[in-house]
Amino acid sequence: MTEITEEYGRPVGGYLRIMAAYGGAVTAAVALAAFLGKKPPERVGVLDLFLMGVSTHRLSRTLAKDSVTSPLRAPFTRFKGVSGPAELKEEPRSAMGELVACPFCLAQWIATAYAAGLVFAPRVTRLAGSTMTAVAVSDWLQFGYAKLMKEAE
Repeated sequence: MTEITEEYGRPVGGYLRIMAAYGGAVTAAVALAAFLGKKPPERVGVLDLFLMGVSTHRLSRTLAKDSVTSPLRAPFTRFKGVSGPAELKEEPRSAMGELVACPFCLAQWIATAYAAGLVFAPRVTRLAGSTMTAVAVSDWLQFGYAKLMKEAE
C-alpha cells in the first residue's frame, strides 16, 4: 500500500481505512436494525428529504469549518487562517484530516447517520434535523441582512 500511496501521491491507505470504517458502520447499523426488528421507512417524504439535505449541509459545515469545532480537527489538520465568516481554513495532515476538514466529505457520513436515525429514533432525528435546518436558515438570513446593510451604506 505504501508503494501505491507514494506513486499515486495521495494517502490511499488512509482512504481505504476510512472506507472500511464507513462500510463497517453501515453494516453494523443494518445488523442492529435487523436484530431489533427495526424497519426502514416505506419511503422518505419530501419534508424528511428537505430536513436531511439542509441539516446535513449545516452540520457538515459546522464540523468541518467552525472555530468551535476546531479542537476535533486539530489532531488531523494545520490551521491556515480564516476562510469566511465564522469559518477556518485548515490543511489536512492525513486522510483523516481530509475527511474532517471537508464538508463535502463529511456530508456522506452525516446523511447516512440521519438515515439511520430515521430507522432507530425518527422523532429525535427529525427534531435534530429541524434544529440544524433552522440554523442554516438563520445563516442565510444573516448573510442576506449583511448584504442589504452593505448595499444601504
